[in-house]
Amino acid sequence: MCFDFDVAVQAPFRIQPGLRRLPPGAGQLTPVVPGSSHLREKLAVLTAHADQALCRAAGFDPQPALDALCRHAATEHPSAWIWDGRQARAPALGLAVVDGQVRALHPLPCGEARHCLQALPADWRLAGLLSLAFAEDFAVLDARDTRVPWLAVALPSHWAPEQKVGRTFAEVHAPVADNALLVGAAEALSRLVAGEQRWERFVWTITPHGRLHAHPQRVPPDRWAGVAVGDAWWRTERQTFIPVPGRQQAVFTIRVDLQPLAEAIDTPQRATRLHDALASMSPAVLGYRGLTPVRADLLAWLVARR
Repeated sequence: MCFDFDVAVQAPFRIQPGLRRLPPGAGQLTPVVPGSSHLREKLAVLTAHADQALCRAAGFDPQPALDALCRHAATEHPSAWIWDGRQARAPALGLAVVDGQVRALHPLPCGEARHCLQALPADWRLAGLLSLAFAEDFAVLDARDTRVPWLAVALPSHWAPEQKVGRTFAEVHAPVADNALLVGAAEALSRLVAGEQRWERFVWTITPHGRLHAHPQRVPPDRWAGVAVGDAWWRTERQTFIPVPGRQQAVFTIRVDLQPLAEAIDTPQRATRLHDALASMSPAVLGYRGLTPVRADLLAWLVARR
């Protein structure tokens, strides 16, 4: 997991930007492994719910951002992504997209991925191939007005991409509890991440289900019913920003990971740090994250592991 526990888990807990500069050469993308949960779940979502995962505001041209993302991917992972400005190739999947058309790179490409991409509109197939080739989801942030005009998000964490497209940073984060610091920094944050410097931030929560895809329509409202906190999951996000040159935009990358809570909290120090962060959460944050019903049980569980 590319998640910095000591940086991300702090007490008192605060909702804040939490940006950290990436050192030169630090990776931002993660090639998928055939058969991995990221690829399996993305295939399922893009096959059955592509209209909720792939979203674009009317009139927005995503090509400059896609080109920047493709060039970055080819530079960072030349064996996983090949891009010449027109053709994108994903060798691990055995597939390419050329001018919106799906092509096989060898006689036995990933059949599920090929069918999935061919079912997408032609102008979404490049984004679809990127989504399947890498563990990350993607969105475009426009620093000129802080809007999010384009998303390719198959693995959302309890939010609906189709309801966020075209909205400003403040509108996107309006439902987040205790969001004053985050929303107040919207304009400065947008300008910052669209600059030359690259940034990362981390998000975490505890969830009862071990599924990467957590669209609110497919997560039951009583999701903790019948689940013991010892069987819970540690859900994390590493978020980074890839600037789009000359456009005052950034491609926002989101990598979701899951690990059994008992494996993630594997030392007394981690148990203490998480206990203190959870104990300091406001009622609003606990409610927003769905942790209110299990707060007491989680705190007791963490005390026992210290």
